[in-house]
Amino acid sequence: MAAACVEAAPAAAGVARRHAAAQPARKRMRVAMGTTDDYDYEDACRLSEGAFGAVIRARHRGTGRSVAMKYLGEDGGGQAELLRESLLLEAASKGNPFVVGSRGLARDPATADLCLVMDCGGATLRDALRRQLGLLPESTVRAAMWQLLEGAKRMHAAHIVHRDIKPHNILLGDDRVLRFCDFGLAVHMSEPPPYGQAGTLWYMAPEVLLGMPDYDALVDAWSLGCLSAIFGVLGYPDDAAWPWFWSTRFAAEMPEMDKKRCKTSVLLCKYPETKLSEEGFQVLSGLLTCNPNKRLTAAAALKHPWFSRMDEPELPNKEVVPPLTKRQRLQ
Repeated sequence: MAAACVEAAPAAAGVARRHAAAQPARKRMRVAMGTTDDYDYEDACRLSEGAFGAVIRARHRGTGRSVAMKYLGEDGGGQAELLRESLLLEAASKGNPFVVGSRGLARDPATADLCLVMDCGGATLRDALRRQLGLLPESTVRAAMWQLLEGAKRMHAAHIVHRDIKPHNILLGDDRVLRFCDFGLAVHMSEPPPYGQAGTLWYMAPEVLLGMPDYDALVDAWSLGCLSAIFGVLGYPDDAAWPWFWSTRFAAEMPEMDKKRCKTSVLLCKYPETKLSEEGFQVLSGLLTCNPNKRLTAAAALKHPWFSRMDEPELPNKEVVPPLTKRQRLQ
């Protein structure tokens, strides 16, 4: 990277815990600024593409390091959004080996367009799991969850909430380490509510789905535990479990038949002890607690006895499994 730097206060809106005595202060941050002339695109270089823009694999000419370069399209929010994301990624990745490393920004000398430069983190967890044959052993699940919870704990300690945790946004590196990526929807915890709905529908916490205006970092904890349909598996919370739920318009408009049918959780039926030990189930159900005031934080989950007998990580290895079939890519 060139020595030039961009200095700015984070423009991201943030999430403060409802019960916190004081909101965290935002520090001024510096993001390295380089030039795209320092990089060569690699063969088959397009890593992902969508309405937001594209992520391209490249190699730094000076060091030979493989990087991922994120360009935003017209629907991605422009260069201000890219600067915002770079500031949040810089804060989240500092001292956190479970977040993809930031390499700052690079400017195209010909067009003045910016791109975000990151370490190349490997295949997505989604692709790795789709290549997996059969159920993963519990030791693998425990090792993976420890990495993700530890990464979330450190990210939250830096006052960053990801808000879009899902298998697509978790990378599995050649070093068998899982890392969070794509901080385009992330926020800083320093600003007061209300907060809008953000994230991917299937991984949104109930308080986000239902329009709760003052949610916090626990929305990431929910996403980490989210493996199945939400209320269809967990059942609707009663007044004792989450009083706020029954004041929402969703609850008022819910048919009586659905209220009766979904009163109880079937999570235990989905994950009996033949699939997940009792201690593992306690962590899963703690993360998938509808009431955010009773949900496990990432830090609290890491203290659970399930993680007291950690084994060597046995994460899915993208190098020794067959490529995705056409049907799998379309799913």
